[in-house]
Amino acid sequence: MKQKIQLPSGQNVLNLGQGTWRLGEDPSKRQQEIEALCAGIDRGLTLIDTAEMYGDGDSEELVGEAIAPYNREELFLVSKVYPQNAGNPDMFEACEQTLNRLGVDSLDLYLLHWRGRVPLQETIDCFEELKRQGKIKHWGVSNFDLEDMQELLALKGGENCQTNQVLYHLASRGIEVVLTNYLKEKGIPIMAYCPVIGQEPDLKDLVYSNQTVKEIAEAHNISIIQLLLAFVMQQDNIIAIPKASSEKHVQLNADVLDIVLSEEDMLRLDAAFPVPDQRVPLSVQ
Repeated sequence: MKQKIQLPSGQNVLNLGQGTWRLGEDPSKRQQEIEALCAGIDRGLTLIDTAEMYGDGDSEELVGEAIAPYNREELFLVSKVYPQNAGNPDMFEACEQTLNRLGVDSLDLYLLHWRGRVPLQETIDCFEELKRQGKIKHWGVSNFDLEDMQELLALKGGENCQTNQVLYHLASRGIEVVLTNYLKEKGIPIMAYCPVIGQEPDLKDLVYSNQTVKEIAEAHNISIIQLLLAFVMQQDNIIAIPKASSEKHVQLNADVLDIVLSEEDMLRLDAAFPVPDQRVPLSVQ
């Protein structure tokens, strides 16, 4: 289901982007992965998420090569800084290296990859200085649970946080206990990574063998991966960023923009994989 998600800045972004975790790590797949990213951009998936951690910068370099032919203003580029680099002066050098690898002058969104030892106020101050320098347009966080967000938003400049990127999929719904409602109240969208489960083989087996999941996918004539993505994209206030390493996978992801699950479908999926009845630790990959 195609939705426009509004960031606190007022900018609207599509609820489906392109993730790049593990892209760029295998030189033999480089051209295929570049073509996949380009195919996504050509289909309107102009939000691209990467990080300095991914392949120690290899992913950012791959993205940079893929986006080079495109109009920069039509893209929405997101990258993430290591926690150990999220202070003064390290963040300024880390950001400059990210920009160089991407071949651009600025990022649309720069995220703290996860919380580390650098005080949050120092990180916010660095983000705000990068904004003043024109190196980034906005900033956000990743892998922050409720208390982390509460602390962040209470700090000077914390209200400028644009998103919280967290793991979320049908079989991992812990954020729905308290975090999603809190962020929605604050007007901060969630960016869901691993929306089709990713590197959790036991959970993947559990979902793929589930009779309800198979029946709903068959009824819509879609794959289980597409069903998982549709489930996430149909939630309020959530942007999904699945990885796709081939043009075929990108097309399958883009096709989900036209899929609408019925209320009955959603209720059946909710019954098969319910929200936990109490808080659980934030899932992180």
